[in-house]
Amino acid sequence: MSEFKGIPIVPTGSQRPRSGDKYRTVQGFAAIKDGVKAAHGAVPMPTGRKPQWLRAPMPAGSTFDAVRDIVKEHRLETVCEEAKCPNIGECWNAGTATLMLMGAVCTRACRFCSVDTGNPHGWLDKDEPANSAHTVQLMKLKYVVLTSVNRDDLADGGAGHFAACIREIKRVNPVTAVEALTPDFQGNFADVETVVGSGLEVFAQNVETVRRLTHPVRDARAGYDQTLQVLQHAKRFRPDVLTKTSLMLGLGETDAEIEEAMRDIRAAGVDILTLGQYLRPTPNHLEIQRWVTPEEFEQYREFALGLGFLECVSGPLVRSSYRAERALERNNAGLLRS
Repeated sequence: MSEFKGIPIVPTGSQRPRSGDKYRTVQGFAAIKDGVKAAHGAVPMPTGRKPQWLRAPMPAGSTFDAVRDIVKEHRLETVCEEAKCPNIGECWNAGTATLMLMGAVCTRACRFCSVDTGNPHGWLDKDEPANSAHTVQLMKLKYVVLTSVNRDDLADGGAGHFAACIREIKRVNPVTAVEALTPDFQGNFADVETVVGSGLEVFAQNVETVRRLTHPVRDARAGYDQTLQVLQHAKRFRPDVLTKTSLMLGLGETDAEIEEAMRDIRAAGVDILTLGQYLRPTPNHLEIQRWVTPEEFEQYREFALGLGFLECVSGPLVRSSYRAERALERNNAGLLRS
């Protein structure tokens, strides 16, 4: 068995890698399963039940069933399924889905995220622009969110590939609205412009957490100010494009820090903010510090709207792409009240 940085690599096909294991991808490069190496003394996942408000309804509906059948028949890949998103039924029934570009291995290792980590050494799927456009067409999407792993191994961070996917989706599906939830491109404004100028309607880059918790929550190459500058530049470059970001709550932030972050985000010209509960993916990831109640999420939303955001989509199960097509209805994206 070979090693990578002193950690044994699980050979492809020999056994399924466990969370924290090094393994070799089908493309031939090494990666860490779930993004974070297994640590001695990691705190086990709690065995108690989650709060009632974190239990999502089972996905159902005729449109959902039809989309699921198409996805299965054509072997399409969506973040909705890969991330086991609790909102998959609601979004698919509304004709919205999220696709992940540039592979499933990220060059960064944020401690909240379960995407595998490694160095793809420049690998890209040249057929992805056409395949993405075909997927949107088959799923009959009215609104598609495109996201991706960070690709610091690429000279432009993958901006050109991202833009090519957007342009092809728009060519094949001209009435479909496109939202791009992108990497920060290490703060390179030229790369930001490449994506923002490709024909999208919404540009997003996630702040993720408050300033004090940015490290250790995010990878050292990410930054609170860097993300704000990327969002501000996107708005300056194309004022007609909506900008959007997201905060996870429950990592130990205070109300004062949440309000400070919202002020900073709004000062950067961001139009739409989403707030959701952090959920720990594995024992190797950061622990949950608190369960934020639906009432608290509503209070944060009211504060955000008072700052001038077009919409703040706020709730325990909200993810950055949740009901993205409804954000401008200014009704908390249609979140149901229990």
